Amino acid sequence: MPKEFSPKQIERYKRQKLLGAINKCTKNLYKIFKDKNSTYYIYKEKFIQLKKEIEKYKDVLITSDYIKRVDNYIDKLYKETIINEIDEEIFQDLKESEATNLNRLQKSRNALKYKKGKYKQIDNEW
Repeated sequence: MPKEFSPKQIERYKRQKLLGAINKCTKNLYKIFKDKNSTYYIYKEKFIQLKKEIEKYKDVLITSDYIKRVDNYIDKLYKETIINEIDEEIFQDLKESEATNLNRLQKSRNALKYKKGKYKQIDNEW
């Protein structure tokens, strides 16, 4: 007998899948932008595949500011480079700047995770 899942469980599952797909997309794009041998064709094929995976879960409510920013960045980049196709020379110029943008997004995420002040209060108690 198949188990019935509550709407809350299904929503949580979809949210986890969306977060995984967004993180996978940013990591893959960063690797492509950093790779000297990557071409626009490779980038386009991979980005379309990753974007389709994200689109499966677009109906999920996103509350995190970081995920909203990354999602908006991915949408903007998709429109600028895939919908409005660019040539290979423009892509090669674009790679470094977009790798920097992705790195900044990652740093903003890490800034939320790791806070230096988190342990200061503990040290004062000893």
